[in-house]
Amino acid sequence: MSNSPEWIKKSSVYHIYPMGFCGCERTRAELNGEPVHRIKKIIEWIPHLKSMNINAVYLGPIFESAAHGYDTSDYTKIDARLGTNEDFTEVCEALHKNGIRIILDGVFNHVGREHHAFLDVKQNRERSRYCGWFCGLNFGGNSSYNDGFWYEGWNNCYDLVKLNLKNGEVVDYLLNAVKMWIEKWDIDGIRFDAADCLDPDFIKRIHSFTRSLKPDFWLMGEIIHGDYRRWANPEMFDCVTNYQCYKGIYSSHNDRNYFEIAHSIEYQMGQYGDTYMYNFVDNHDVARLGSVLSDYERIYCCYTLLYTMYGVPSIYYGSEFGIKGEKGRGADADMAIRPCLELDDIPGRDDKLLAHISALGAIRNEFPAVQSGSYKKLDLRNQTFLFMREKDGQAVYIGLNISDGDYTFDIQSNVSLADRLSGKHFTSSNGRVSVTVPKNHSVVLVDANIPVSAPVREEIPAPAPKPAPAPKAEAPAPVAEAKKPEVKGTSSAGIPAGREIVIGGHYKHFKGGDYVVLNVAYDHETMEKQVVYMQIYDKPRVWVRPLSMFLEDVNDHGNIKPRFAFIDKME
Repeated sequence: MSNSPEWIKKSSVYHIYPMGFCGCERTRAELNGEPVHRIKKIIEWIPHLKSMNINAVYLGPIFESAAHGYDTSDYTKIDARLGTNEDFTEVCEALHKNGIRIILDGVFNHVGREHHAFLDVKQNRERSRYCGWFCGLNFGGNSSYNDGFWYEGWNNCYDLVKLNLKNGEVVDYLLNAVKMWIEKWDIDGIRFDAADCLDPDFIKRIHSFTRSLKPDFWLMGEIIHGDYRRWANPEMFDCVTNYQCYKGIYSSHNDRNYFEIAHSIEYQMGQYGDTYMYNFVDNHDVARLGSVLSDYERIYCCYTLLYTMYGVPSIYYGSEFGIKGEKGRGADADMAIRPCLELDDIPGRDDKLLAHISALGAIRNEFPAVQSGSYKKLDLRNQTFLFMREKDGQAVYIGLNISDGDYTFDIQSNVSLADRLSGKHFTSSNGRVSVTVPKNHSVVLVDANIPVSAPVREEIPAPAPKPAPAPKAEAPAPVAEAKKPEVKGTSSAGIPAGREIVIGGHYKHFKGGDYVVLNVAYDHETMEKQVVYMQIYDKPRVWVRPLSMFLEDVNDHGNIKPRFAFIDKME
């Protein structure tokens, strides 16, 4: 059985590097005056996270440091460039109130040169009570900072002073910090930086300690190479960063060779069993996926695979819009992949990708088979891939096509199937279902009889006729609604009794234009039901509008007619 808590199996994670996301100064020394309350910017993004069906946030370093956050000077104080402890309390309360769990970065392998224990060593040398806190202290040598003594720095980076995790006082100091994080902010998990450098006994100690404080606490280690079982096991981490499949996802799409990622998936299932991996396509240390792919149009298939393979999917902030960024060199190497972003001003944003990822999040929330079901390869070729996830009799089929044209999957099924991404239905005939997938598209297929948003056909009570609020223009989902009136002088005539929404239904707008209904969602602030629908004329585009407005009749210059008239169910 997997050791991971159940909540992580039902999660989609959003990864934020706060120092970049909030536009902080490069160093804390550049900050003049009082703390800047930037960390509360996360609260402003909560509606966006909920629209994406995100239910866990992993925050990179937030504690006091001299520069980038991984050079910690105080594990109990939010960096002044981000704000105060009180600010972060507000953030945590807002996230938890909205059903979003919190994962913090635990940088326990090393501290920064401004840490109080290292400053004491610098001042008192051999007389310091903290000499035993650090690895490799040698007062007969010298450092690159001309300290008059030598010490071990992580990966030869001497702004990162290696902690001695075999020292009981150091371990207790770190455990007390974690205890404060849990008690003050009720955090739900920790990602361990440079986990391969940590002492195994320390990992075991922090595992048992956090479980004693919070039984469903989650531990994830940053591991790049090697046998993941060394770190992901019942005594240590619940899982590790899945760099093996990170490379496999983008590389298999660049080379148009699905055998690569299929091999990685099967290898991991054989080697690591049901260890619930932390899956990603980019993060704060590597180039954005949009910059790595040789053909950007394959990005949609990449995210379908990320969300439907075994493990928890993680989205790095901004990548849901397809933004680009490549890792550079020198002191500014990471700036392009750790930008400051404003939600209402993201250049070149790909709202089609955002809608795609949001839909994948909804699918993941709905189907336990996608969360933790078994895996079975059904049809594998260089440029096409079909596999099945199954749990408790619930089967989900995932088909990917990066060939030069349409590809038809032949699936053995006695029931008709529906694609939860497009809303299209495919009929079973003689125990087979043929599903044609266009180039650079994917499908997530389930039994067509399974209700969507329970139930598929939502019964809408007929309200008394009343003037509608000013109609609003359609905007690509899930961006905030535009504020221009859609049609001047067109007022509501109410919803006729018995009218219901049909998921997958073909509708025609009273002013022209054909649409297919994809799903019914909920407004993140008011919980009002919203229809998500796609135009099927001209260039495909996804829209949202209130369900009550979608179903109502309108008064079109004296003629009462449906705002959207149902035509038929699309097959």
